[in-house]
Amino acid sequence: MAQIKNYMEEIVFSLINEVLEDINVCNCEKCILDIAAIALNDLPSRYIVSEKGELYSKINSLRQQFEVDVISAITKAAVLVKRSPRHE
Repeated sequence: MAQIKNYMEEIVFSLINEVLEDINVCNCEKCILDIAAIALNDLPSRYIVSEKGELYSKINSLRQQFEVDVISAITKAAVLVKRSPRHE
């Protein structure tokens, strides 16, 4: 069955842990999701329609094109969340 997917979301979640290893920021689920949401709001949406099996290969082929922008957005978002985490 075909599906519609914002592949920026896939790229953000595939890179977020690697990027956050180099930043001293809380890695609880809430902070990671906040960082992902802020980063995704800063990135353009890139929707694709794909069969489920094709989605993985499309994401991998397009990932390199946007990787630098995604890493930058995650880093900026992590700095914001680090300054004002939504938990104690």
